[in-house]
Amino acid sequence: MRNNFGFVLIKPQLGENIGACARSMKNFGFKKLNIVSPKFTFPNHKTKTTSVGAYDIINQAKIFKNTKDALDEFEIVISLSARKRDINKKHITMKDFFEILKKLKKTKVGFMFGPEASGLSNIDLSYSNYILQIPTSKDFKSLNLSHSVTLICYEIFKFFNKKIYSLKGKKLKYSSKLKVSSFANHLVKLLEEKDFFTPIEKKQSMLLNINNLIYKLQLNDKELRILASIISSLSKKNFKP
Repeated sequence: MRNNFGFVLIKPQLGENIGACARSMKNFGFKKLNIVSPKFTFPNHKTKTTSVGAYDIINQAKIFKNTKDALDEFEIVISLSARKRDINKKHITMKDFFEILKKLKKTKVGFMFGPEASGLSNIDLSYSNYILQIPTSKDFKSLNLSHSVTLICYEIFKFFNKKIYSLKGKKLKYSSKLKVSSFANHLVKLLEEKDFFTPIEKKQSMLLNINNLIYKLQLNDKELRILASIISSLSKKNFKP
């Protein structure tokens, strides 16, 4: 499923950004990386360093001289842009993106990202079917190239792996209220022995606060026993031989 998706980087300027993109792609199971006219000798040392264990994606990346050729293998192209463009393309939200994904299960989809400094040109955008804007603060919309790729990889992975995100932890068995009450009574008894409830007229409000604290903890039997043992140990007098 995830191999139907590819990532196209247009004129990237920094080798470390491409390496970070490859790393994110591998984190979420993607492999296809197309690069158009990188602004340096590709790959360079920084590309390899930042890709860490994803250098196989760098080695398999295809290099193109122009955007059109880099997109030929895809049936749908979604461009990423930090701002809305005055161009006759459908601008979509992340919600729209998810709806499109439901219909594109066997479709080859390419995600196109522009240069770090300027973003995609209108000519590049003209080759796309949709323009997707990742929601960000209105005060600072520009995202690092590798961050944008990471977010898209994550969203697609999450969409197709819902079971992973819906797995519930092992159901914990909490102590019964009877056992909690027994512990609370034990604690109050020890506190009374230490003359904790002074002045006496405040005892009821202090008991109420203790109850509010203990009964909301949701402890299991083992934790309750440990806590009772700790409190009992602290209450013991130290005798000198």
